[in-house]
Amino acid sequence: MTSDPAGTQTMRRSGPVGRIIGALDDPVLRALVTATTVARIGRGVFLTITVLYFIRIVGLDGGQAAIVLAAASGSSILASFLGGWLADRWSARRLSFAFEVAAGLLLVAYAFVGSFATAIVLAVASGFLDALAQSSRSAVIARGFTGENRVHARAVLRTVTNLSIAAGSGIAAIALAIGTPLAYRIVIVIAGVICAVGAIPLLRLPSSVDAARRVAETITTETGSVNAAATAAAERELRRDWRARSPWRDPRYLLLTLFSAAFGMQFGVAEVGVPLWIAHATTAPDATVSVLLIANTVLVVLFQVRFSRNTHDLRVAGKVSLIAGVLMAGACLVYASAAGLPVVAAIAVLLIALVAHTFAEILSQAGGWGLSFELADPVRAGAYQGVFGMTFSIGSLVAPLLVNGTAIALGFAGWAILAVVFLGSALGVAAIAFRAARQQAPQA
Repeated sequence: MTSDPAGTQTMRRSGPVGRIIGALDDPVLRALVTATTVARIGRGVFLTITVLYFIRIVGLDGGQAAIVLAAASGSSILASFLGGWLADRWSARRLSFAFEVAAGLLLVAYAFVGSFATAIVLAVASGFLDALAQSSRSAVIARGFTGENRVHARAVLRTVTNLSIAAGSGIAAIALAIGTPLAYRIVIVIAGVICAVGAIPLLRLPSSVDAARRVAETITTETGSVNAAATAAAERELRRDWRARSPWRDPRYLLLTLFSAAFGMQFGVAEVGVPLWIAHATTAPDATVSVLLIANTVLVVLFQVRFSRNTHDLRVAGKVSLIAGVLMAGACLVYASAAGLPVVAAIAVLLIALVAHTFAEILSQAGGWGLSFELADPVRAGAYQGVFGMTFSIGSLVAPLLVNGTAIALGFAGWAILAVVFLGSALGVAAIAFRAARQQAPQA
């Protein structure tokens, strides 16, 4: 049995806060929202001070800090699939709890980093465990909800994540303001403990979010005795069926993952490309980066749930993905046009680009969630969500290199190349969605 949250009831409530409060009527989403809120506050603290901690306190240079962050992203690629694979075999709720606690404790260990080598080891381990936790949690969502409610749950959780990370960033400001090694380390320990404590609500999830046990039927003869040969054959058939349902044997889903990973590099544009572009090619002050980040957070909080409605429908998912591609391509060209403008004009143009970029982000996420659930084999929900979860890890790893090699190195021409990449990947996602909808129609 899957949970049918008060998604319809929730959507009637006005405002983002009202929709989140309404979502808490469902016990599965209530546990996930509570866990996400606490854990992401801790993660927000950590993300805000990590780079400065490595450089100012540990003594790493900028290149070494970048390598540490890239190593963390790289390790999460394999873990994304592994977490879903494990969630198809054992309890997804218990795995989510264990991985989240372990990841939090590893964050605590960052306070004792003293060298580049130890930073690399901890980053890889921490990124690996965090990806395991996220994938097993995606399996919980895939089994805990149905249809539109799954996308709605993801949208609510993403909204909560943004709010929590913003709150965590405010806490991190304490360490940044004090600036002493002790202040950094104390805040890091607090962040890790918060992440670990955030896992506790996951234990309240019902057993229905776990995968059904794979047990072959025991064959008996007319005399009532067990037919060992027939039972063994049934077990072999079960294993063959299990392997045949692997996402790695599903070309359509793998292609969806590839296109989604390419579009997922838009996060790298926001995190790496835009700050560097502002600093090196525009007259806008560095503080503009913070303004854009706040604007992005506010827009996601206000519109993510609303714009995620009906994206469980394949055609709707395809349409919003296509719109996202057009918006993102346009955003790249508008970002590029900010170069050389007077200060006020540059800030205004960057804000316009940011708005288009954010709505591209919102729509692409909504469409991707719908397709990742609807095109997956429900028997292997964990493995499918694990494969799709690799898109963010791959995008995070490749994006800094691509953005630096195009937009930052080539200027307008580089931004144009990025625009083509985003539009092309969105067209690919939309084509998969529309074709799947056509194939689904005769069966309806």
